[in-house]
Amino acid sequence: VQLQASGGGLAQPGGSLRLSCVASPSIFSGNEMAWYRKALGKEREFVARIYPSGSGYYANSVRGRFTISRDNAKNVVSLQMNSLEPEDTATYYCNRYGANDGSYWGQGTLVTVSS
Repeated sequence: VQLQASGGGLAQPGGSLRLSCVASPSIFSGNEMAWYRKALGKEREFVARIYPSGSGYYANSVRGRFTISRDNAKNVVSLQMNSLEPEDTATYYCNRYGANDGSYWGQGTLVTVSS
């Protein structure tokens, strides 16, 4: 089982980052994939999801700023994050949409938005 997220780091408010996640075929193939995030002291929350066809859906808090995409040939799901806000600071995880707390989540990638 593999969920390897990368691309996080420090960004200034208004800046951009691009996250990528390589998933095992058993998780990725034919499934809706999603990005979630967990801020310090808060519960994990949904950010965006994408159908195998490429249609994406977003949480209200990120709609218009974030774009989810996937490469079905490489089992990669990505998240382009623009106009970042301090409230976007969190560890970001990818997984199959609907994965529960008992699922494998990988290490995630930390995004910090600060001036």
